[in-house]
Amino acid sequence: MSKTTIFSGRYFRVFLMAIIVVPMILLIARNIGFVGNALLVLLGFGAVILVHEFGHFIVAKLSGIKVEAFSLFMPPILLGVQKTEGGIRIRILPEILPKKDDDSGNGALCFTIAGKCKASETEYRIGLIPFGGFVKMLGQEDTGSVKSSDDPRSYANKPPHTRAAVLAAGVTFNVISAVIVFMIVFLVGINLTPAVVGDVMPDSPAQRAGLKAGDEIIEIAGESEDLDFGNIAIAAALSGKDEKVQIRVRHLDGTEEDFALVSEQLPEESLRGFGIIVPESLTIGKLSKDDADDLFTKTGLLPGDLIKSVNGRHVTTYWEMAQIVKEPFLPAIKLSAERIDPVSKEVRLIETKIGMRLSAPIRPGMSESTLSGDIYTLVPRMRITDVLVGKESDNTKPSLRRDDIILAIGNVENPSYRQMRDFTIEYEGKDLPVKVLRTENDGAEQIVTVTVVPKRASRGEKVMIGVSITYDLEHTVVADTISPEEGSAALEIPAGAAITAVDGAPVFSFFDVAREIRKYPGQRITIDYRLNEQVAGAVSMDVPGGEDLYSVKSTFAEPIPFKFLEKTYKADGPVDAVVMGYRKTVMFVAQTYVTLRRLIGGLVSPKDLMGPVGIITLSYRIVADRPFVYYVYFLGLISAAIAVFNFLPLPPLDGGLVVLLLVEKIKGSALSEHVQAIIAYTGWTLIGSLILYVTFNDIVRNFFS
Repeated sequence: MSKTTIFSGRYFRVFLMAIIVVPMILLIARNIGFVGNALLVLLGFGAVILVHEFGHFIVAKLSGIKVEAFSLFMPPILLGVQKTEGGIRIRILPEILPKKDDDSGNGALCFTIAGKCKASETEYRIGLIPFGGFVKMLGQEDTGSVKSSDDPRSYANKPPHTRAAVLAAGVTFNVISAVIVFMIVFLVGINLTPAVVGDVMPDSPAQRAGLKAGDEIIEIAGESEDLDFGNIAIAAALSGKDEKVQIRVRHLDGTEEDFALVSEQLPEESLRGFGIIVPESLTIGKLSKDDADDLFTKTGLLPGDLIKSVNGRHVTTYWEMAQIVKEPFLPAIKLSAERIDPVSKEVRLIETKIGMRLSAPIRPGMSESTLSGDIYTLVPRMRITDVLVGKESDNTKPSLRRDDIILAIGNVENPSYRQMRDFTIEYEGKDLPVKVLRTENDGAEQIVTVTVVPKRASRGEKVMIGVSITYDLEHTVVADTISPEEGSAALEIPAGAAITAVDGAPVFSFFDVAREIRKYPGQRITIDYRLNEQVAGAVSMDVPGGEDLYSVKSTFAEPIPFKFLEKTYKADGPVDAVVMGYRKTVMFVAQTYVTLRRLIGGLVSPKDLMGPVGIITLSYRIVADRPFVYYVYFLGLISAAIAVFNFLPLPPLDGGLVVLLLVEKIKGSALSEHVQAIIAYTGWTLIGSLILYVTFNDIVRNFFS
């Protein structure tokens, strides 16, 4: 006889549930926004899974197959509801909270709401693991294999074509639901980034072909209707090796031109691409409060501001602004922008000055002695843009400051970036003297020597001194010169010398230097310099001609987070919405299929795939940051992708089970239960391994990168 204790009684179970449920309610109440968004994510995914399983369920019912369970999400059972002759039976966590000496499997938390009901053979369940779902039919095992039965309503006793229809129904319903979802989206209207060239990466297929900012892609890989920027990325990433992708472009002047681009693996990009940069608008994007305050301090701009003119010239597109910005070679330019008052909603025009910097593309084989490209082979001194660690705690221990110009590190005067990196590594954990030129609040310049201790980053192997650096463009002092091309000599200008004139014209900053050099494309000019009172000289320079890899451009000194350009995609009516929804579904189905094919062929890395964690994380971000229509659009994409994945010829997926039915049809009899189970478990092992792999990458990418 078992001994009864206070811990085995009903009241203790109620108390145990209370101490679990009450804190959960309090936690939800304190994080209602997060919980609401998370609930929307779960409901959305639940709806996609529900549609898929409902396809199996309804066709099985219509085919006379006995359906024992219909479950949203995976076991163990969180909630089970079934109609019985005595009423509606409800089971809560029956596997986790079993009832002693009860073989029914109903569990300790099982009760019936009394009433007259027609008994149902199907229990409707919600699983505890919020992923997937299933329909349990008589004669079909959890592995997907078929078990023999004498019951005429058993799945195993139905002809192969009936079973194939049941299996194909889930995928079919997903495709149909995707069309309906996209139809609703396009009836409402959604803003997407259009298929427009924002800019091109240096030395990329797009740059070599001659595409320019503002070019509109009007046809790509045979598609020409309702193109958005996603079509460009997909066509590039999923094209075959060395495959030419045909593109038709409409230029800003209205002329059209055909191109054939071959995608490449571009630097710092996970997928192959053409080097076409996403187009931006003239509106400042949404930022956190701290980032918005920092942007306002540095630029005078705020999120939501709309740029209207640059240096007095009216602009209507980002590429118009970019063209004007790269021309003047000035330390600062004027911007005017429209700003909406958050209280009165009145629109007013504001003006601000934005600091500028000079940059040139990183050329192949360029030495690490440069930061972001040289200025016509001249490398200025380094200037500190921000101090990341080691800020001053008191006035007795001076440290590096923003805008300090580095004069010496260790015993090297006017060091290059490469020399600074070498000293940083050599002095890891030790005092490293750094001499800087510092401008005080009154404008006076003084030379200050400080001591820093290089430390290894907690994540990674890089040793750092805790500062961000760029070039000192306000002075004309040269820290280094580099050879313009392999086999040629660098200009013989000593480190620390100041450029005094370019072809006879006096210069006082590197903006002046670059502007004067630019006047003489393809010509030989003279560069005058002075090291000190006793040492001065001049060298000859061959100025490169035209737009090439040596071109110097003027850009904003502080990054300005412009919103991506958007265009409203909206159907003209229900019929057009159906056509657009069908077209978008076909695109995503094809994209998923080709992705899997390229994955097998090695053209797409498994690291680029997104698993359950990545999908849920992205879904939450969409729900939290974007209008609801974007989440609906995303669910349509997921529904189309699930349709393809579920119809892969790999048991126990639906497509794999259809393959087994074809084998049965050809063979004249089903494979043995043992063989089916082995095939199914092998398939689950492969699928489970892939899910674990992509989940690990999702976690690293979303939480640790």
